[in-house]
Amino acid sequence: MSVREKIVLMQGDLTEMDVDAIVNAANNDLQLGGGVAGAIRRKGGDAIQRECDAIGSVTVGGAAITTAGNLPARFVIHAASMQLGGETTARALQSSTGHSLRIAAKKNLRSIAFPAVGTGIAGFPVAECARIMLGEAAAHLKAPTSLEKIYFVLFDARALAAFENVFREMDARGELGEARARGQS
Repeated sequence: MSVREKIVLMQGDLTEMDVDAIVNAANNDLQLGGGVAGAIRRKGGDAIQRECDAIGSVTVGGAAITTAGNLPARFVIHAASMQLGGETTARALQSSTGHSLRIAAKKNLRSIAFPAVGTGIAGFPVAECARIMLGEAAAHLKAPTSLEKIYFVLFDARALAAFENVFREMDARGELGEARARGQS
């Protein structure tokens, strides 16, 4: 199966996704304030914030996993792409995306859904976000992994269009070729 078939781009509400894990666009203190994090807290319940508090801070560019409270997903992976009140950098976005994918694979998860991390409150450019996140997803899927589907659930048509443009460019360059399942070499 090709990488192209394992990546799904869609417009929608991340908190409604019935997948193994959704990814929170998190700050390194794991405080669920506004944007995606606030929606996750409102819909998922305070248990998620309590688990985040128990974890404490993580490194910018890192990630942590909690249960998903009342959400349809089983887990929330918190991709720490910025400091609280700070901005997302390309390096932090790439690192936190990769970290999130590795956590999912280590837990033997089969499906994960990402928002456009860092493009809301943190102000990261959507097209650059798409290049970084889709690049990390494609690279991850080319190596052995338990992940069968990686969703990018975009909040609005503008973000979806940006991700679709980058996806088409990657496909034209042959970057969405064969994926390998765990155990295959």
